[in-house]
Amino acid sequence: MTDDSVSRRSVLKGVGAGVGTAAAAGVASGSGKEEFNVGFANGKGRAAAERAADDVKREFQFGAVTIRASKEAAKGLQNNPNVRYVEENGQMHALAQTLPWGIDRVDADVLHDNGETGSGADIAILDTGIDSDHPDLQANIAGGKCFADECCGEATGGIFGCDDNNNDCNYAWDDDNDHGTHCAGIADAVDNTEGVVGVSTEATLHAGKVLNGCGSGSYDNIAAGIEWAADQGFDVASMSLGGDDSSVVKDACQYAYDKGVLLVAAAGNDGPCTDCVGYPAAYQECIAVSATTENDELADFSSTGPEVELAAPGKDVYSTVPSGYDTFSGTSMATPHVSGAGGQLMANGYTNTEARNQLQSTAEDIGLADNEQGYGLLDAENAVLGGDGGGGDSAPSVSWVNPGDGDTVSGTITVQIDASDSEDGDDTLDVTYNVDGGSSRTTSYNSTSGYYEDSLDTTQFSDGDHTFEANATDSAGNTTTSSITVTTDNSSSSESAPTVDSHSISTRTTGPWTRVTTDWAVSDDDGNLDTVEVELVDSSGGVLASTTNNVSGSSASGSDELRTRSTPSESVVTVTDSNGNTDSSSRSI
Repeated sequence: MTDDSVSRRSVLKGVGAGVGTAAAAGVASGSGKEEFNVGFANGKGRAAAERAADDVKREFQFGAVTIRASKEAAKGLQNNPNVRYVEENGQMHALAQTLPWGIDRVDADVLHDNGETGSGADIAILDTGIDSDHPDLQANIAGGKCFADECCGEATGGIFGCDDNNNDCNYAWDDDNDHGTHCAGIADAVDNTEGVVGVSTEATLHAGKVLNGCGSGSYDNIAAGIEWAADQGFDVASMSLGGDDSSVVKDACQYAYDKGVLLVAAAGNDGPCTDCVGYPAAYQECIAVSATTENDELADFSSTGPEVELAAPGKDVYSTVPSGYDTFSGTSMATPHVSGAGGQLMANGYTNTEARNQLQSTAEDIGLADNEQGYGLLDAENAVLGGDGGGGDSAPSVSWVNPGDGDTVSGTITVQIDASDSEDGDDTLDVTYNVDGGSSRTTSYNSTSGYYEDSLDTTQFSDGDHTFEANATDSAGNTTTSSITVTTDNSSSSESAPTVDSHSISTRTTGPWTRVTTDWAVSDDDGNLDTVEVELVDSSGGVLASTTNNVSGSSASGSDELRTRSTPSESVVTVTDSNGNTDSSSRSI
C-alpha cells in the first residue's frame, strides 16, 4: 500500500460549507484573491493565464490551469481568443447520507460463486478517501493520493460533519468522513466470511481523495483526481459526488474517457424532480446512475433525467465505514454497484466502451420510465456471465480526424471520421455525426483516405464553440460515440474587403530629396477600416519610405508626403480592415 499524496496544507482553507452557495461563490484565499479554472487553446492562452495569476495552484495535461487571481484579471482573460473558458473554482460534494441487499439484487453473489472476483481490474474511488486498515478492504487497497485542499484530519465544519470518524489517518488519502469507505465496500469489499461483500471482491482499489472530511472539494480537486486515474491507467473511476456544471471537470472526464477509463457517477439526490441530473454524471462520458429500493421502485431522493443510463440499489445499503459498518442511502450508494460490475467486465478484457455497452445491453427492465432507469437495473450476472468477454461482439471504435478537438474552422470543410470494428469491415459501419445535438448527418466511406467523410458548410452555425458528435454503429447494433469542441469563425470570410477608391500623386525635387505627395481615399462596406499604409518603392519592389495611418468607420481619406534620396518607382497604398482583409493600389512615379 502506498501514499502517493502531496499534502495540501499550504493551499487555501476557505472552502464554503453550503452546497448551493459554495459553487456560486467559488473558492477564496486569505489574501482576497479567488480561484479560477482557465482552459486554454494554445501556448498563448496558457501564457496569458499565467500572467493574470498571482500564482498557479494546479496544472492539468488537458489544456487547463487553476490560478489565484483578482476578479478583474480573470474577467480580462474571458475576451482572449486563445482562452477556451474561465470559470470560478466552485465545489462538488459527496452525494449520500440521507440516513447488502443490493449485492444480491444485482446478482453479484452469482458472480462470486462462479469465480468472478474482478481480480486484475483497477478501480479508483474518487471520494473522501478509503479507510486504509479496514478488515474488509485492506487486502484490496493498493494506495492512493490526496487532491483535496484538506487531507485526512485537516478539515473543519461542513455539511456532513468533519470529525475523524475514529480513523487514525495513516495516510493523507485516508477517509476522515465515512462516505468514500462506504462506497469502496460496495464496489469491492473482500469476500472473507465477515462483514460485507462487494460486487467485485478482488479488484485493486485506489483512493483518490478529492473531497475533504466535510465531503466537499473544489472543481480542480475533482478534475485532478480524474486526470490521475487516467494517467495511472486505472480501469474504472467511481464518482459518488456531484455539483454544478464545470468546464475543467468536463475536460477531465473527456481526457480520462479517451484514455480508456470507465467513468461512473451518481445522478444526484435532488428528487423527486425531473431533468435534474447533476454533474459530472450529466456529461456524456459518464454513466449516470439513479437509485432504487428493495421493491425495485425509484428511490424518492433520486435525481432523474435523460442522462440516466443505469439504475442500481441505493436505499438503505449496508457497507463499510471507518472502524465498522453502517447503512446509508443515496445515488452515491448506487454508483459503486455499477463501478464494481464495470471492474468485473474490464478484468475480463473489455475496453471502457465495450464494458459500457455490455452494461447497457444486459440491464434489467424493471418498469420504470426511461429517465428514471435508463437502460434498466444493473444485472451484474448477465453482464459478466451472459457476455462473451471483450473481443467477442465488441463495439466499434470512432474518433475525429478533421476537425480536431479545439480547432477553429470557417467556410465549407471536409469532415473526416476514423471508425473501425474488429468483426465488421471498416467500410461497412454506419457512421453519422451531429452538431450541438441537431439532426444526424450521414457520411460515406472514402477508400483512398480510409475515413468516413462529408462536406459541411460551417456558415450555417453561429460563430463560437460547438459540440461535434460522431457515432459509429456496427451490424450488431453496438454504438460508440466521440465528441469534440470546435469553434466556428466565419466573420472574416463573410465580410467584404475594403477598397482603395482613389489614389493620386504629385512629385517635387528639393536638393538630394525626391518628395512624393500621395492623396488617397478608402472605404469599407462593413465599417471595419483599420489602417492605410503608404509606401514608396524602387524598381525591384524594395521599400524606400513608408507611413501608416490608423483609420476607422466606413470611409477615410488623407494626404501623405514621403521623401527619399533614392529613385522611387511607384507609390503604393494598402488599406486593411479589422478582419485582416486588404486592398492595394499602385501609381508609377
